[in-house]
Amino acid sequence: MNRFADLRTLWELFLAGGPLMWPITAMSVLVVAFGLERAVALRRGRFVPRGLATRLREIGAGAPFDPRELAALCTAHPSVLATVTSTALERVGRPLPEIEQAVEAAESREASRLYANIRPITLAVTITPLLGLLGTVQGMIVAFYTTANLQAGANRASELAGGIYLALITTFAGLCVAIPAAVVAHWLEGRILSGCRRVDDAVAPLLRRLAAGDPRSAVQPAGDRAGGRRAVAGQP
Repeated sequence: MNRFADLRTLWELFLAGGPLMWPITAMSVLVVAFGLERAVALRRGRFVPRGLATRLREIGAGAPFDPRELAALCTAHPSVLATVTSTALERVGRPLPEIEQAVEAAESREASRLYANIRPITLAVTITPLLGLLGTVQGMIVAFYTTANLQAGANRASELAGGIYLALITTFAGLCVAIPAAVVAHWLEGRILSGCRRVDDAVAPLLRRLAAGDPRSAVQPAGDRAGGRRAVAGQP
């Protein structure tokens, strides 16, 4: 019986897979770490906090609102919706297409920031199968080289089968990391897309009110308000 029959434990199989098992393991740790971090970061309140969403629904239903009070509410509920709402409030009095364009740009920036920590997971989806394949090719080369240089009368078929068996360990390990990583990345991307849709739905009533020219929605940037006070006071 050759030495391959003595491999009984997963640890022994891991070691037999060769040095490329270590970077594959490192990629699996990366997937778990970033997957957990994004799962927490992409919770529902990170997109549409309850308090701010409720206030925007009231505004959409026709309730009077003070833009400064709404801006303070955005500060108290940091989120994608708060960022988008603040962007809309900064452009009150502008044409609706300009407000919508600014809102879309703000939402796109927020989405890009949320996608940032998903990229290492998608990298693992691409890299780990290639690492596994590289390990398999390396193992196959060693197996065929060893078989070709066996002494006369040795069991070449058994030796070759054992070498191929070990060479395939890295491919198996790479796929075991890449497949769950692909599922996790797809799930996280879906959470971002659904969260952005909820933001669009929540901010739409405010945009309609701002476009309607509600006189109570006239918000000026801090610099403009300061300039107005100086003009009233007769200062230059």
